[in-house]
Amino acid sequence: MTMLRKAASTLLTFSALLLASQAWAAPQTYQIDPVHSRVEFTIRHMFSKVTGSFDEFSGTIKYDADAPATSSVTAEIQASSIDTNNEGRDKHLKSPDFFDVAKYPTLTFTSTKVTPAAEGKFQIQGNLNIHGITKPVVLEAAFLGSGPGLDGVTRAGFEGTTKVDRKDFAILWNKTLDKGGTLLGDDVQIILQIEGILPKPGEDGAKAETKKADKVEKKETAKK
Repeated sequence: MTMLRKAASTLLTFSALLLASQAWAAPQTYQIDPVHSRVEFTIRHMFSKVTGSFDEFSGTIKYDADAPATSSVTAEIQASSIDTNNEGRDKHLKSPDFFDVAKYPTLTFTSTKVTPAAEGKFQIQGNLNIHGITKPVVLEAAFLGSGPGLDGVTRAGFEGTTKVDRKDFAILWNKTLDKGGTLLGDDVQIILQIEGILPKPGEDGAKAETKKADKVEKKETAKK
Protein backbone atom coordinates (compact mmCIF):
# COMPACT_ATOMS: atom_id res chain seq x y z
CA MET A 1 0.00 0.00 0.00
CA THR A 2 2.85 2.35 0.87
CA MET A 3 4.50 1.71 -2.49
CA LEU A 4 1.21 2.44 -4.26
CA ARG A 5 0.89 5.73 -2.38
CA LYS A 6 4.46 6.70 -3.28
CA ALA A 7 3.84 5.81 -6.92
CA ALA A 8 0.64 7.84 -6.97
CA SER A 9 2.39 10.79 -5.32
CA THR A 10 5.24 10.62 -7.84
CA LEU A 11 2.78 10.46 -10.72
CA LEU A 12 0.87 13.50 -9.43
CA THR A 13 4.10 15.46 -8.98
CA PHE A 14 5.25 14.57 -12.48
CA SER A 15 1.86 15.55 -13.92
CA ALA A 16 1.97 18.90 -12.14
CA LEU A 17 5.47 19.61 -13.44
CA LEU A 18 4.44 18.60 -16.94
CA LEU A 19 1.39 20.88 -16.86
CA ALA A 20 3.51 23.76 -15.52
CA SER A 21 6.04 23.20 -18.27
CA GLN A 22 3.31 23.17 -20.90
CA ALA A 23 1.77 26.35 -19.45
CA TRP A 24 5.15 28.11 -19.51
CA ALA A 25 5.75 27.01 -23.10
CA ALA A 26 2.35 28.31 -24.16
CA PRO A 27 2.00 31.86 -25.50
CA GLN A 28 2.21 34.45 -22.71
CA THR A 29 0.06 37.60 -22.87
CA TYR A 30 1.71 40.48 -21.02
CA GLN A 31 0.15 43.80 -20.10
CA ILE A 32 2.51 46.75 -20.53
CA ASP A 33 3.45 48.16 -17.14
CA PRO A 34 3.64 51.97 -17.53
CA VAL A 35 5.35 52.34 -14.16
CA HIS A 36 8.45 50.46 -15.37
CA SER A 37 8.36 51.34 -19.08
CA ARG A 38 9.45 54.27 -21.20
CA VAL A 39 8.20 55.59 -24.56
CA GLU A 40 10.71 58.15 -25.80
CA PHE A 41 11.51 60.04 -28.98
CA THR A 42 14.35 62.18 -30.30
CA ILE A 43 14.28 64.86 -33.00
CA ARG A 44 16.86 67.30 -34.32
CA HIS A 45 16.53 70.88 -33.07
CA MET A 46 18.82 73.18 -35.06
CA PHE A 47 22.25 71.61 -34.50
CA SER A 48 21.49 69.35 -31.54
CA LYS A 49 18.73 66.96 -30.50
CA VAL A 50 15.75 67.19 -28.17
CA THR A 51 14.38 64.14 -26.37
CA GLY A 52 10.85 63.75 -25.10
CA SER A 53 8.52 61.06 -23.86
CA PHE A 54 4.89 60.05 -23.55
CA ASP A 55 3.93 59.25 -19.96
CA GLU A 56 0.52 57.62 -20.40
CA PHE A 57 0.23 54.44 -22.47
CA SER A 58 -1.08 50.90 -22.37
CA GLY A 59 -0.91 47.77 -24.45
CA THR A 60 -0.62 44.03 -24.77
CA ILE A 61 2.30 41.87 -25.86
CA LYS A 62 1.56 38.28 -26.81
CA TYR A 63 4.87 36.42 -26.81
CA ASP A 64 5.41 32.78 -27.77
CA ALA A 65 8.96 31.60 -27.06
CA ASP A 66 8.46 28.40 -29.07
CA ALA A 67 6.93 30.15 -32.08
CA PRO A 68 8.05 33.80 -32.00
CA ALA A 69 6.53 34.51 -35.42
CA THR A 70 3.06 34.08 -33.90
CA SER A 71 3.71 36.85 -31.35
CA SER A 72 1.88 40.18 -31.57
CA VAL A 73 1.74 43.66 -30.08
CA THR A 74 -0.93 46.32 -29.64
CA ALA A 75 -0.37 49.66 -27.92
CA GLU A 76 -2.12 52.97 -27.31
CA ILE A 77 -0.47 56.23 -26.26
CA GLN A 78 -2.22 59.32 -24.92
CA ALA A 79 -0.98 62.22 -27.05
CA SER A 80 -1.65 64.79 -24.31
CA SER A 81 0.87 63.06 -22.03
CA ILE A 82 3.81 64.33 -24.12
CA ASP A 83 6.66 65.66 -21.98
CA THR A 84 9.83 67.39 -23.21
CA ASN A 85 10.66 69.01 -19.86
CA ASN A 86 9.48 72.41 -21.10
CA GLU A 87 5.91 73.53 -20.44
CA GLY A 88 5.76 76.04 -23.30
CA ARG A 89 7.14 73.59 -25.84
CA ASP A 90 4.79 70.85 -24.65
CA LYS A 91 1.83 73.19 -25.07
CA HIS A 92 2.93 73.91 -28.64
CA LEU A 93 3.37 70.20 -29.38
CA LYS A 94 -0.19 69.55 -28.21
CA SER A 95 -1.55 72.29 -30.50
CA PRO A 96 -2.81 71.93 -34.10
CA ASP A 97 0.73 72.78 -35.31
CA PHE A 98 1.83 69.32 -34.19
CA PHE A 99 -0.19 66.52 -32.56
CA ASP A 100 -3.50 68.41 -32.27
CA VAL A 101 -4.41 66.36 -29.21
CA ALA A 102 -7.95 67.73 -28.97
CA LYS A 103 -8.75 66.22 -32.38
CA TYR A 104 -6.39 63.22 -32.29
CA PRO A 105 -6.11 62.14 -28.64
CA THR A 106 -4.28 58.85 -29.17
CA LEU A 107 -1.39 57.27 -31.05
CA THR A 108 -1.79 53.56 -31.74
CA PHE A 109 0.34 50.67 -32.96
CA THR A 110 -0.85 47.24 -34.11
CA SER A 111 1.61 44.62 -35.29
CA THR A 112 0.96 42.74 -38.52
CA LYS A 113 4.01 40.43 -38.68
CA VAL A 114 6.86 39.34 -36.41
CA THR A 115 10.06 38.02 -37.98
CA PRO A 116 12.48 36.33 -35.55
CA ALA A 117 16.24 36.91 -35.79
CA ALA A 118 19.19 35.65 -33.77
CA GLU A 119 19.62 35.99 -29.99
CA GLY A 120 16.06 36.94 -29.09
CA LYS A 121 15.80 39.77 -31.60
CA PHE A 122 12.90 40.49 -33.93
CA GLN A 123 11.59 42.72 -36.64
CA ILE A 124 8.04 43.75 -35.89
CA GLN A 125 6.04 45.12 -38.81
CA GLY A 126 2.90 47.03 -37.96
CA ASN A 127 0.62 49.97 -38.50
CA LEU A 128 1.34 53.19 -36.61
CA ASN A 129 -1.39 55.80 -36.35
CA ILE A 130 -0.35 59.36 -35.51
CA HIS A 131 -2.34 62.54 -36.09
CA GLY A 132 -5.16 60.49 -37.64
CA ILE A 133 -2.91 58.95 -40.31
CA THR A 134 -1.85 55.30 -40.42
CA LYS A 135 1.47 54.25 -41.94
CA PRO A 136 3.44 50.97 -41.90
CA VAL A 137 6.57 50.93 -39.72
CA VAL A 138 9.17 48.34 -38.73
CA LEU A 139 10.38 48.01 -35.13
CA GLU A 140 13.80 46.53 -34.40
CA ALA A 141 12.96 44.72 -31.17
CA ALA A 142 14.39 42.32 -28.62
CA PHE A 143 13.14 40.06 -25.85
CA LEU A 144 15.31 40.67 -22.76
CA GLY A 145 14.11 37.84 -20.54
CA SER A 146 11.35 36.96 -18.08
CA GLY A 147 10.77 35.59 -14.61
CA PRO A 148 8.96 36.17 -11.31
CA GLY A 149 9.46 39.51 -9.55
CA LEU A 150 9.72 40.11 -5.80
CA ASP A 151 5.92 39.92 -5.62
CA GLY A 152 5.83 36.57 -7.44
CA VAL A 153 4.26 38.09 -10.55
CA THR A 154 5.91 37.07 -13.82
CA ARG A 155 7.46 39.94 -15.72
CA ALA A 156 9.22 40.23 -19.07
CA GLY A 157 11.46 42.85 -20.64
CA PHE A 158 11.33 44.09 -24.22
CA GLU A 159 12.96 46.92 -26.13
CA GLY A 160 12.46 48.40 -29.56
CA THR A 161 13.46 51.23 -31.85
CA THR A 162 12.20 52.68 -35.10
CA LYS A 163 12.46 55.87 -37.13
CA VAL A 164 9.62 57.73 -38.81
CA ASP A 165 9.30 60.83 -40.95
CA ARG A 166 6.88 63.18 -39.20
CA LYS A 167 5.78 64.59 -42.57
CA ASP A 168 4.29 61.18 -43.40
CA PHE A 169 1.80 61.89 -40.61
CA ALA A 170 1.07 65.46 -41.76
CA ILE A 171 3.03 67.03 -38.88
CA LEU A 172 4.58 69.75 -41.00
CA TRP A 173 5.28 72.80 -38.81
CA ASN A 174 8.80 74.18 -39.15
CA LYS A 175 10.82 77.39 -39.36
CA THR A 176 13.55 78.36 -41.81
CA LEU A 177 16.76 79.59 -40.20
CA ASP A 178 18.25 82.91 -41.30
CA LYS A 179 21.40 81.26 -42.64
CA GLY A 180 19.61 78.32 -44.24
CA GLY A 181 18.33 75.03 -42.96
CA THR A 182 15.35 74.42 -40.70
CA LEU A 183 14.64 74.66 -37.01
CA LEU A 184 13.45 71.03 -36.78
CA GLY A 185 14.42 67.80 -38.46
CA ASP A 186 11.89 65.52 -40.13
CA ASP A 187 13.16 62.18 -38.84
CA VAL A 188 11.95 61.13 -35.40
CA GLN A 189 13.73 58.33 -33.57
CA ILE A 190 11.43 56.30 -31.30
CA ILE A 191 12.90 54.32 -28.39
CA LEU A 192 10.87 51.83 -26.35
CA GLN A 193 11.85 50.26 -23.04
CA ILE A 194 9.00 48.00 -22.01
CA GLU A 195 8.28 45.82 -18.99
CA GLY A 196 5.31 43.51 -19.29
CA ILE A 197 3.30 41.90 -16.49
CA LEU A 198 1.69 38.50 -16.80
CA PRO A 199 -1.58 39.03 -14.90
CA LYS A 200 -2.93 36.32 -12.68
CA PRO A 201 -6.39 35.02 -13.67
CA GLY A 202 -8.95 37.76 -13.12
CA GLU A 203 -6.33 40.45 -12.51
CA ASP A 204 -5.00 43.34 -14.57
CA GLY A 205 -1.34 43.51 -13.62
CA ALA A 206 -0.60 46.89 -15.19
CA LYS A 207 -3.55 48.58 -13.45
CA ALA A 208 -2.62 46.98 -10.13
CA GLU A 209 0.97 48.17 -10.48
CA THR A 210 -0.18 51.69 -11.37
CA LYS A 211 -2.47 51.83 -8.31
CA LYS A 212 0.41 50.63 -6.14
CA ALA A 213 2.67 53.38 -7.48
CA ASP A 214 -0.07 55.98 -6.91
CA LYS A 215 -0.38 54.90 -3.26
CA VAL A 216 3.37 55.17 -2.75
CA GLU A 217 3.41 58.61 -4.36
CA LYS A 218 0.54 59.81 -2.15
CA LYS A 219 2.37 58.57 0.96
CA GLU A 220 5.56 60.37 -0.08
CA THR A 221 3.59 63.57 -0.77
CA ALA A 222 1.89 63.33 2.62
CA LYS A 223 5.27 63.01 4.35
CA LYS A 224 6.45 66.24 2.72
